Amino acid sequence: MPNTFIPRDIATAIAEAAGYFPVITLTGPRQSGKSTLLRHLFGNLPYFSMEDPDIRMAVKNDPRGFLSQSDNGMILDEVQNVPELLSYIQGIVDDNPERKFYLTGSSNFSLMNTISQSLAGRTAVFELLPLSLSEISGIDTENSLDNIVYNGFYPAVWSGKNIPKFLYPSYVRTYLERDVRNLLAIKHLDSFQRFVRLCAARIGSIFNASELSNELGVAVNTVNSWVSVLQASYIIYLLPPFYTNTRKRLTKSPKIYFTDCGLASYLLNIDSAKTLNRDKMRGHLFENMIIIDFLKQVYNRGQNGGLYFYRDSNGNEVDLLIKDGSEYDCYEIKSAATFHPDFTKGLIRFESAFPELVKGKTVIYSGEELPAVNGVSIINYRRI
Repeated sequence: MPNTFIPRDIATAIAEAAGYFPVITLTGPRQSGKSTLLRHLFGNLPYFSMEDPDIRMAVKNDPRGFLSQSDNGMILDEVQNVPELLSYIQGIVDDNPERKFYLTGSSNFSLMNTISQSLAGRTAVFELLPLSLSEISGIDTENSLDNIVYNGFYPAVWSGKNIPKFLYPSYVRTYLERDVRNLLAIKHLDSFQRFVRLCAARIGSIFNASELSNELGVAVNTVNSWVSVLQASYIIYLLPPFYTNTRKRLTKSPKIYFTDCGLASYLLNIDSAKTLNRDKMRGHLFENMIIIDFLKQVYNRGQNGGLYFYRDSNGNEVDLLIKDGSEYDCYEIKSAATFHPDFTKGLIRFESAFPELVKGKTVIYSGEELPAVNGVSIINYRRI
């Protein structure tokens, strides 16, 4: 794998928004490529990391002086570490909108609260997750499905700077435990570590805080606060359920996924692609990869939301619904390489229940593309 910059699909939307906003804010998990992308797009501006204690000290001692170092603006990395700086940026861009500031942050929890107070109406906000299937398509020429899922999508792996067996243990120790512990002042780190692994074991399942509370021996409120911070740190994603105002009894709790299947594989003690191939979680991790890839596509267009799953009281289910106007594209996701007509059942039942809502029906699996069956498209996962 080459040790080079990997072009990002979100770049087009960011470059367009930069023509309309004096501030661009790019959030996402640590190591997803935020600062690399901004430095690539706006390399003419000076770059400062707010993780550097000397720079943080300079900011705190003289924020106006720090921000005046460049007449054109600057790139400021991990700005959640210096939230007070945003008020000064507000004053600068109000006086001179031609000065541009490009900000990154890894904690949506604290950063967005500050932005909504200081930079409302002055910044476009984007979310950058790790690489998408389309972004690795130029690099991924020999990898099997199991290799892709096991590797995950962090740029460090695909640019050749690291490998999964070193990256993910370090990621958990350095970022996940430190950041979340700082946000929540967690006293019992062992319980939290177990909680994260239990979440990984529930990928693709309905999130049940009471169940986790009982298993861990902690309060339901504690579980909910831990989940909120994992969401805000872009470690997990809760896929909301589809439901209508009809009398149909539909699930109203979200499903849990991880924003990276490689990190999830590590948390499940899967230590190689070969091990993954035999693991009972393989299908869940494949589903995780596909759903998060669709989420990346939404974020990379500068949009947000519109993804749901469907489940009713009779057990009828559709893995993913993507809203398009007043209709939905509906997807069934299977890791199998051999198509079976049963794969289409949930899609057809959903269409029977909500015929006016269905725009398209698709089965995504790991086999070859096939002619449509009962009006359902059958495609390989690399085509999504």
